[in-house]
Amino acid sequence: MTAILDLSIISGPLVIVVYAVSALVALLLIAVRPSRRWSRRRWLLVAAVALVAGAVVGLVATWIVSDWANVFGVVLSAVVHTWIAVGFAGMALAAASFVRATWRRIVASALALLLFAATTAMSINIDIGQYPTVRSALGLSAYQGNPLPQISAPPAGTARSTIATWTAPNGMPDHGTVGEVEIPATVSGFPARPADVYLPPAALTANPPLLPVLIVLSGQPGNPDAPLSAAKLQRSLDAYAAQHQGLAPIVVSPDQLGSPQANPMCIDSPLGNSATYLTVDVPTWIRSNLPVLDSPDYWGIGGLSQGGTCSIQLGAAHPELFSAILDASGELAPSLGDEQKTIDQGFGGDSAAYEAATPAAIMAAKAPYTNMYAVFGVGANDSGFKPGVQTLYQDALAAGIDAVYVEAPDSAHDATAWAYTFQQGLGLIADRWGLNR
Repeated sequence: MTAILDLSIISGPLVIVVYAVSALVALLLIAVRPSRRWSRRRWLLVAAVALVAGAVVGLVATWIVSDWANVFGVVLSAVVHTWIAVGFAGMALAAASFVRATWRRIVASALALLLFAATTAMSINIDIGQYPTVRSALGLSAYQGNPLPQISAPPAGTARSTIATWTAPNGMPDHGTVGEVEIPATVSGFPARPADVYLPPAALTANPPLLPVLIVLSGQPGNPDAPLSAAKLQRSLDAYAAQHQGLAPIVVSPDQLGSPQANPMCIDSPLGNSATYLTVDVPTWIRSNLPVLDSPDYWGIGGLSQGGTCSIQLGAAHPELFSAILDASGELAPSLGDEQKTIDQGFGGDSAAYEAATPAAIMAAKAPYTNMYAVFGVGANDSGFKPGVQTLYQDALAAGIDAVYVEAPDSAHDATAWAYTFQQGLGLIADRWGLNR
């Protein structure tokens, strides 16, 4: 069962098989008439018309939903548009096969329609990269059931290692590990799901040094494991540690949503006290349970998409907690999709409170910053989010934040962009924290 859950649905054998079967089924639908009541020429003509009409409907529907109405809050890439057109063409072909068909053909066409719909969904996911495995598509954490290893205290009479004096000991693991933990919402009462924690190799030794900590947040919809798994942050952390004697930040990925479809916007409101959970409950648990440096000079917050918005909101608002921000494809402001809906549901109808909660307003109110570093990243082709990220980058510079802007080439609002931003940002922030030994 575990092997099935861990099958990749963005690359590898399963993807190849699905594409091959879909292509074969499409060819069979075209080559074999629904019944003898169809002449071959007429069926080929109908099939051709269905394919073209389906593709056009798919393109128009995608433009209306994504580009015009912006239902999803993101502009879909040309690749996604193409796959939707192909998928709708296949589904239209399957639907045409119902007409004047035998019962066997009707059953086969129904199954083909489902296959084409699933293949289209898989293709969209491959481009976006939101769900890398069957497990993640089912909403299950990549680290579900993984306990967090017990962290050793220095042997009695031994001074704790520091970053400055650290030398990797013999037998140190060659990669870090991720465990799932419950972080109590003692103060906030927020209904958080289990968090995921990455410990670098240095933290798994007999005398681990106190290390910096980076809190990272998923997008919405999303699960806490997304930054480490789908956005490949665990891979980037292990790669950094391998080059720096096992040193890397400890990463905590808590739940800022409550459920995949919820969006409390990292504020305290009737939607949930997400902000207090992230700035009070989570830091309290970290200080009590992990070998971290207890200074804002070594604490950072980051996230992807909605989590990126949260990172600039909370990082900018709490310089007493954080000195580093890693914003991957965040928005200009907390949002429920529609500004008035956001104000009504998240801020009790108070537009002034909404304006004050935007990252630009927070940075302006807290300026000038004296010890804040921020990395803003976005996909080069992300026409929906790129202007906002660029604006926030300029706002950060104006507020006195030492900021860097990066663009992920050949990517849009997708896991490729988030992985690139995390990789680049991790290196810059970890170096700033002195881990590049």
